[in-house]
Amino acid sequence: MPEQNEWEAKAANILKAQLKLNGISYAQLAELIGDKEPNVRNKLSRGKFSAAYFLQCLNAIGAHQLSLA
Repeated sequence: MPEQNEWEAKAANILKAQLKLNGISYAQLAELIGDKEPNVRNKLSRGKFSAAYFLQCLNAIGAHQLSLA
């Protein structure tokens, strides 16, 4: 399996940080987006997900503004 590149890692870390800031678990996110917790956990650990998935997750947890710094 290929390693995460820096952009995949950055996207996963941004999403994980937003989950933590909002006090939302992987199980809760999975419920919000209609997915299963293991799928969410795997996508975030690998950093392999689409921009659409990223936006869907952010929208579901109410993260409407991000700082990319």
